[in-house]
Amino acid sequence: MSIPSDRKYTASHEWVKADGDVFLVGITDDAQDQLGDLVYVGDVNVGAKLAVGETAAVVESVKAASDIYAPVAGEIVAFNESLGDAPALINEAAYEHWIFKIRPDRAADVDGLLDASAYEAQA
Repeated sequence: MSIPSDRKYTASHEWVKADGDVFLVGITDDAQDQLGDLVYVGDVNVGAKLAVGETAAVVESVKAASDIYAPVAGEIVAFNESLGDAPALINEAAYEHWIFKIRPDRAADVDGLLDASAYEAQA
């Protein structure tokens, strides 16, 4: 699958896409492929203020559980409730389903993340 160029990426396999004054955050296709069939997406604490790299969510599959990290410092403002009922949506289309929204302390911090080609090179 091609890696969308309209967002930024982290080395820990999160993608980040601007949506007004917040960022949508999900996991990459590579991450969902490594995890296998997802059975749980959650543990998102709306209202939490997180530093870069702090755990923002958890995904669980039949193989493993994995933390999803805050790609920038900021406040969690929403959880994608549809994933609570249907976590496998991420397996079907990882780049179409965000897990949480974060309002960054500094929007420019996202510029320090990987672009699509840099992510692909390290993935």
